[in-house]
Amino acid sequence: MLLYILTVAYLCFGKLDSLPDVKRSYFGIDTDKIVHFLMFLPFPILSYFCAGRKFSSPWQAVLFTIVIFFIGCMVAAGTEMGQSLTNYRVSDPLDFKADALALALSSTVMFIIILIQNIHSRA
Repeated sequence: MLLYILTVAYLCFGKLDSLPDVKRSYFGIDTDKIVHFLMFLPFPILSYFCAGRKFSSPWQAVLFTIVIFFIGCMVAAGTEMGQSLTNYRVSDPLDFKADALALALSSTVMFIIILIQNIHSRA
């Protein structure tokens, strides 16, 4: 998890001018938005595996999922606010939207994993 957070911090705040140019968009989606989506996609699932917790009820799993989603959104918002404080990066609300979409999708997958594990542990 620490390596993941350090990687996200580097991608959000590093001076990446020396990287080669890439295609501006894929399938009409801005490459930067794809990168933001992919950066935040692992957050909920990594958080779940780091917690290593069993849930005694589906409501605990729901609460855990919601909390992890909001923590991820706070991290995403923090990176955007932090970028606005630099003179070499810009803050873009659409980046946050891509981050939040990835967090929502990954949180849903995480919740399904939790439910499946609970079903198997009761069997």
